[in-house]
Amino acid sequence: MVKILIAFVVVAGAALYLLTKGGSDVSMSGESHSVESHAPAAPAASAPAQK
Repeated sequence: MVKILIAFVVVAGAALYLLTKGGSDVSMSGESHSVESHAPAAPAASAPAQK
């Protein structure tokens, strides 16, 4: 039981360390479907006209 608790503390500490080193790029809010989260779509290239 003590080994499990120690392992949990180590993993939680490592996760918190990595999240703090990630800066503001890490989002903890889950999936984001807002306009700000996606780059604008590139316009579709038109096919060349065939003769």
